[in-house]
Amino acid sequence: MSVIRAFVAIDLPNDVRHCLDKISSDLQSNMLGIPIRWVPVNNIHLTLKFLGDVSINNIDVLKQILDSEVKSLIPFEISIGGIGAFPNLKRPRVIWISVEAPSELLSLQRGIEAQTTRLGYRPDKRPFSAHLTLGRVSRNANPRDVRQAGEVLNHKKVGFIGVARIASVHLYRSDLKPKGAVYSCLHTATFGG
Repeated sequence: MSVIRAFVAIDLPNDVRHCLDKISSDLQSNMLGIPIRWVPVNNIHLTLKFLGDVSINNIDVLKQILDSEVKSLIPFEISIGGIGAFPNLKRPRVIWISVEAPSELLSLQRGIEAQTTRLGYRPDKRPFSAHLTLGRVSRNANPRDVRQAGEVLNHKKVGFIGVARIASVHLYRSDLKPKGAVYSCLHTATFGG
């Protein structure tokens, strides 16, 4: 049985990507020497569901699930802005930009979560937290580097970046390469059919 790594996500408009690129570049220049894997700007997206290993045989079913979940939706907007980290700014491991989660986004994510769980994919343990990952601090980073990253983030002010109109979701394949993940869109489910 052939498997791929896959996830469901929302893409971002180019103007938002441009702003994220500037923020990421600024952070990188202030965190030189700290082992952080920065996400290339073209790979930044709003993940709705990480599926993990997916059988090739399930791809068509996943496409149908996404089409079904969005067929009655009308486009909505999300607001993007603010910086944060998981688990927190004192011990950052994932550096992110915040996404306001309107009820339409939460409902969409819950629907996809429920349908994929019925198909046998593991439900997420943590509640959904809408965010755009900019970088991940290496697990091998020493405590001093982690603290220093937190200090930079505490002093970095990121206000309102912009609004993104959401009218589709995508099923992506993720291939892990030595230089990072390469994403390929397998399917786009457009709102309203």
